[in-house]
Amino acid sequence: MVSLDPITGVLGRKAAAHFLRRVTFGASKQQIDTFAGYSIDQAVSAVLVESNIPSPPKDKKTGATWLNPKPGLSNSGEEDLRDFFKSWVLESMAKSGSNAVEKLTFFLHTHFTTIQSVVDQSSALYYQYLLLKKYTFGNLKELAEKICKDNAMLILLDGSLNVSGRPNENFAREFFELYTIGRGKEIGAGNYTNYTESDIREAARVLSGWAYDSNYTTIDASTGVPSGKLKLNSSKLADKHDPGVKTFSSAFQNKSIAPSALSGSYATEAAATKEITELVEMIFAQPETARFFCRKLYRFYIFYKISEEVEENIIKPLAENLVANNFQIKPLVEKLFKSKHFFDQDNTEVNDNARGALIKSPLDISIGMLKFFKVEMPSDANLTNYYGAYGELLSSLRDQGMDYYEPLDVAGYDAYHEAPNYNRNWISANFLARRYEFAALAIKGIGMDGQPPLFKIDVMKYITDPVNVPNPSDATQLAKDVIELLLPEAITEERFNYFLNILLDNLSTINWEHEWENYISSKNDMGIRTQLEDFFNAVLQSPEYQLL
Repeated sequence: MVSLDPITGVLGRKAAAHFLRRVTFGASKQQIDTFAGYSIDQAVSAVLVESNIPSPPKDKKTGATWLNPKPGLSNSGEEDLRDFFKSWVLESMAKSGSNAVEKLTFFLHTHFTTIQSVVDQSSALYYQYLLLKKYTFGNLKELAEKICKDNAMLILLDGSLNVSGRPNENFAREFFELYTIGRGKEIGAGNYTNYTESDIREAARVLSGWAYDSNYTTIDASTGVPSGKLKLNSSKLADKHDPGVKTFSSAFQNKSIAPSALSGSYATEAAATKEITELVEMIFAQPETARFFCRKLYRFYIFYKISEEVEENIIKPLAENLVANNFQIKPLVEKLFKSKHFFDQDNTEVNDNARGALIKSPLDISIGMLKFFKVEMPSDANLTNYYGAYGELLSSLRDQGMDYYEPLDVAGYDAYHEAPNYNRNWISANFLARRYEFAALAIKGIGMDGQPPLFKIDVMKYITDPVNVPNPSDATQLAKDVIELLLPEAITEERFNYFLNILLDNLSTINWEHEWENYISSKNDMGIRTQLEDFFNAVLQSPEYQLL
């Protein structure tokens, strides 16, 4: 039976590699070896550590940040600034070590999705990222309430257009369907099991009267992050907010929400704000809201299929854990990451979360290579090279099927929401070819034509580090160590020999020993470097490496 019971004993290398691949964007051999000696409690404690938010990104044009709080006339255009922001996030991922924060933040981004071309404001995107990162270990219910007033979300889903008398239902609809409770099966006209069309209309009334703060001077008191603002008249009353009673369907126990205080015919600022709190409380009081979030978490970290057994013995207990901990995210992921089910140790006939059962996202592919090989990326001390390198990475992600911060619709990237294939959507003939291409280019060196590479996987640097390969002259052991670390599951002897023969250039292991000895004495690595590059290229371009 599938089980959330925690595993016991030390992890060992294979489990440690699996753990770090799933909960982070990859790891080096040294990190894997360290975690191999940890118990699960030690491992989870080590990855779930709050990280400091680095200094804001800099504008290449000025050499200083434009986020103070927004760009001025001296700054680059918004298209460039959005790329600078995204590059800065990629750097945080690449430098995240064995910390799970960046991947959790990315998960929240896939849940509360935004689209840069619609938002069109780098400042709004940056502050939304800060908000998500602040809540990676925090309270999901609080985050959902903050999202209702987030500037990027107010732009994306027309929240600023939602006013009393002319309600705009876009955000309310997606808040129910995508961000909180989910639709459920349609059981009648306008009735989606978990809510009705009338609930959307009433929620839009609750959410009316808010505006995007283009100056970013409205600061949320609890997070310190700029937020949207209520539209107020000269008397500081919410004159664009619907002051009437909003009554919801039986899906929400026919609850009514209304301003707690009126002045004349308008709600006070505090009363209008409180209505959002009541709306969120009402939605999160329904058991399906916690389950909906836990399913998305499960598909992100474990497997894309949810069987009846998993629903009963994994999703429901996780949801109960989330509710029991007042919607705190950290206890939830702790329980999941420690479980036998996460490590395939629950003795099920069908291992739904088997290692290698997920397809890596383009981020897992690209950032994972950078982290495994400890690739040195340019720092922002040289902004031309810095943004050049991460710009190449952004371009590669797009070629691989992830236009970062530009999903096709408000539901987000297809791989995280589109049934029935989910993460299988990462693979097409073109996308797969571009994944393979990234590995080849990274080994060769990625940069501008005619210029030294901006970054490169240096296979000789990896092989000559005794931490990685104690005895490089032993070709068989070298190949075993690399394959064990890079591929999620054991491969057949025939498949292993395929990779080994690429390393050996179809010669003998004795011949490799001689080649290695010649390199040591001559310091000329031309011959063995070519064989090593071919070998690593074959492993990184293998179907097995595409799996998580």
